[in-house]
Amino acid sequence: MSVAENMGFALKIAGVPKEERDHRVLEAAKLLDLEDYLDRKPKALSGGQRQRVGIARALALTPDLLIADEPTSALDVSVQARFLELLQELQGKLNFACLFISHDLAVVDILCHRIAVMQNGFLVEVGDRDQILKNPKNEYTKRLISAVPVPDPAEQRIRREARLALKK
Repeated sequence: MSVAENMGFALKIAGVPKEERDHRVLEAAKLLDLEDYLDRKPKALSGGQRQRVGIARALALTPDLLIADEPTSALDVSVQARFLELLQELQGKLNFACLFISHDLAVVDILCHRIAVMQNGFLVEVGDRDQILKNPKNEYTKRLISAVPVPDPAEQRIRREARLALKK
C-alpha cells in the first residue's frame, strides 16, 4: 500500500466515508509533514518517516488515547529526539493521552509524567517521573535505574558498585 492507503486503512475499517477519509489522511499528513510522501511505498521511506506514518495513521482516527509500544527503538538518536519532540507537540495540539511503553529510561525521562515499572508482567512501582527516577522504592526499580549507562566513567563506576551491592 502507499502511505496514503496505509494511513486511510484504519479509517476504512472504522467505516469512515471515502471523502472524509481522504480529508483526514491529508490533515494527518500535514501535521506530520508527510504530504510529499503520500504516493510512496513504505520501503521508500526512512525509519523516522515510517514512524511518522504510523503515528499519522493512528491520529487520523482522532483517539483519546494513543498507545506507543517502543516507538523509538529502531531510530537513531537524532531521529529519536525529533520524533519525541513531534509526539509532545502533537499531544499538546490534539489533546490526547499517551501510554508510552519503553525500556529506554532516557526516553521515558524526556516524555513521561508518570511511570509504571513492571517486572515479570506485574506492576512493582508507580509514581511521578521524579519519584521513580530519582528516589525509587522498589529494589527492581533501583537495579533498573542503576543499570542505565552514563557518559562519566567515575559516575558509571559508582553506579556499577551500587548495582552490585543491590544484588547481594
